[in-house]
Amino acid sequence: MGSDEFLDLCKKTVREYTEEHLDKTDGKVDFDVYAVWSCKALQNSKALASTSLPDGMYYECTYNGDKKELYLDAYKKIENKCIKLGGE
Repeated sequence: MGSDEFLDLCKKTVREYTEEHLDKTDGKVDFDVYAVWSCKALQNSKALASTSLPDGMYYECTYNGDKKELYLDAYKKIENKCIKLGGE
């Protein structure tokens, strides 16, 4: 699977997952899905993706080329904290 095809599949998968988990009482919600980072090693690919929704979610898509399987992990950002390491 090529890089563009993989990223398109990731975006489609994240969109479907997000739509399944939206609060249906809000009606139709429009949002964008975008890739933050991706890489390919041999026949395997990995990407981190998110949406324009303010829900703190991000997604990891992993393609196993040997098994022709795509894995989706969904995460919620709990905290973003700065840790000073010293220096000037």
